[in-house]
Amino acid sequence: MFDFLSATCYNGGMISEETLRILTESAKYDVSCSSSGSGRVNAGGLGNGMPDGCCHSFTPDGRCISLLKILLSNDCVFDCKYCSSRRSADVRRAVATPEEICRLTVAFYKRNYIEGLFLSSAVLRSPNYAMEQLVQTVKLLRTRYAFYGYIHLKGIPGADESLVREGARYADRMSYNIELPSEESLKLLAPQKSRQALLQPMRQLSLERTQFCREGRRGRFLPAGQTTQMIVGASPERDGQILRLAQGLYRTAQLKRVYYSSYIPVVHDPHLPAVSSPALREHRLYQADWLLRFYGFNAEELVSAEDDLCMELDPKCAWALRNMQLFPVEVNRAPTELLLRVPGIGARSAQKIVAARRYTTLTFEHLKKMRVVLKRARHFLTADGKFYGAKNETAIRGLLAAGERADGAQQLDLFETALTARTGEL
Repeated sequence: MFDFLSATCYNGGMISEETLRILTESAKYDVSCSSSGSGRVNAGGLGNGMPDGCCHSFTPDGRCISLLKILLSNDCVFDCKYCSSRRSADVRRAVATPEEICRLTVAFYKRNYIEGLFLSSAVLRSPNYAMEQLVQTVKLLRTRYAFYGYIHLKGIPGADESLVREGARYADRMSYNIELPSEESLKLLAPQKSRQALLQPMRQLSLERTQFCREGRRGRFLPAGQTTQMIVGASPERDGQILRLAQGLYRTAQLKRVYYSSYIPVVHDPHLPAVSSPALREHRLYQADWLLRFYGFNAEELVSAEDDLCMELDPKCAWALRNMQLFPVEVNRAPTELLLRVPGIGARSAQKIVAARRYTTLTFEHLKKMRVVLKRARHFLTADGKFYGAKNETAIRGLLAAGERADGAQQLDLFETALTARTGEL
């Protein structure tokens, strides 16, 4: 846990240090908790859900800690085979009360350790009981403790709709982790969960949030929306299946983000792989997800349902090489939608290009000043009729792959460091 534990007082009804260590360590495998400004108005209490003015703490290796990430309990009645808190796992169990979580959150906030709370729980006793405890916690924080900081609440699959709705009224963001991309894998590895129990509350929250927005009450119901998480590599689904599911969730449940978590073997089971999934696969899924959300791509364009993403090249470069009949495009005339599909041109660069070409004829020198990544883009565009790329697809592929290996090494190192951190102590 955090180095500042030794500096924190646990008397006066606060949670014990041993309980805190167990519950925070049990929460570290959930990656769907990046902080986000929500626009919640501070009515004279503690905290600020806006991105400006938020407080942060850092671990010795420089990682930013902005949320207190904790389980209310790791004592679970479910027996999901991949989970470190499953019923049959031989681990230390702990339970905190809503009052203890509230006092801990406020104490850490006042000490400037955190900007908000990520609260989850194992299925304690039953889905409804566990969800009741979570809802009671966030409700106490908002009402009794007047805490207006960021709260991300993890929903419990199978809990009653009224509890889900009540929790959403006090949380900034909620998430239901799908974990496994298919019904078949859920039945095998998480037999007490079902696809319906996970997707139904997501749809419910989406519909109710839309209704609140129509009524002009945008900040009153999940102002920061919903997220979910999928484990990559614990089951045999291909990247094409995973991306199609993510695309469907973005369209039907209006999710803000889908998180992809490389499988880490924290428990042993014959149905689970014995080794971790490659960090590069997770990295490629995040790149493809970005293309779905911000670049106008469809999952069907990036990879077939039966295949995985190309590990040699990023998804945008791989798509461009499969569609060379569209290239090169003239940067002074191409529509924005096509510019966004040129490797090396991002959303901001595309906007700059469209704005600048109204006043002058753009050249490669102009593109360089706009910070377009020309070592990629030059193979797919012309500027004022000039082309400086490779002459055939084979040559382009070789140059792109070499550049990817050189420039992506540092990114992958950072990715692998983050993956390792999820298995180590924060």
